[in-house]
Amino acid sequence: MENKMKKVAEKVKHITAEAIQEVYLRKKPKSLGIADLGCSSGPNTLTNIKQVVDAVEKACRSISESAPELRVCLNDLPTNDFNTIFQALPDFYRDLKKGGTNQPTLYVAAYPGTFYGRLFPDDCLHFVYSSNSLHWLSTVPPGIYNEEGSSMNKKSIYISERSPPEVRKAYMKQFEEDFSLFLKSRSEELIDGGRMVLILLGRIASDHAHCANSLFWELLYQSLACLVVKGDIEEEKLESYDVHFYAPSKEELEEEVRKEGSFKMDMVEMVEMDKDVSGDGGGYGVAVAKAVRSIQESMLVHHFGEALNLDELFHHYATLVDQQVGKRDDVKSVTAVLVLTKL
Repeated sequence: MENKMKKVAEKVKHITAEAIQEVYLRKKPKSLGIADLGCSSGPNTLTNIKQVVDAVEKACRSISESAPELRVCLNDLPTNDFNTIFQALPDFYRDLKKGGTNQPTLYVAAYPGTFYGRLFPDDCLHFVYSSNSLHWLSTVPPGIYNEEGSSMNKKSIYISERSPPEVRKAYMKQFEEDFSLFLKSRSEELIDGGRMVLILLGRIASDHAHCANSLFWELLYQSLACLVVKGDIEEEKLESYDVHFYAPSKEELEEEVRKEGSFKMDMVEMVEMDKDVSGDGGGYGVAVAKAVRSIQESMLVHHFGEALNLDELFHHYATLVDQQVGKRDDVKSVTAVLVLTKL
């Protein structure tokens, strides 16, 4: 997951740098408020901060101004390992000081909680960044359950060719509600003219069932179904498991920004990523399995119980990915990149 996220970030880091530089040069604040939403706790968290610092320092140099102080607000769910980030900060600060005398003064703080709602005071932020988080919905769409409380999404854990129209509608409705609430919350926290760079998984295909994300979830369902056949998990448990994920299209993103009304869309681009995501010689299937496991592990254990053999599950999943996807050139992950300015 870290390798894939890093490659996406590398592809769009110039967009992020330009967005924050434009805010600084237009406002020239003495204190610049920045939030990283869904920051996680891996090395990319500090890499993102370093890129922001470098971008601001470069903008200051261009107009011969002293650097402002930077208030960096790190956000993720309360279960995130913020301590890992904080323990790395002394070395990080020390490395920053080696960059010269005009380095911005940096204040880093954690704000645990869901970004589907308010996190910060009014008008305190100039720039918001979020990478690989907004495709996770706040909940599994309640609309996929019938009156008896059973999932209508049989033989699937996401939108597939077998999913009835009600399931597709429920997922889209949940995305619309969540993304609208995200935009509304950020509009209250950002100053006028503040900007956001949002990076999330998306789709180019009009039909979810024919995009890469759907195929990856289908293969996870098949892997779980193998454990049902072996008697390791109950079929009823599998048929009640659905993921809280949604990959929007470019048109859906544009429509939600337009309807919510607080932001001008400066850019929306759908970036196709190649399949070289492993970086460790483990192969494509292993890389995808690691990425999916890093997000799904806690949810799978919570739903199926501690007895679930995750190693066996994801070994089988990696094999299926290589068999079904590894040799195909038509299956590519799509990342949506948005740049928004508060009106």
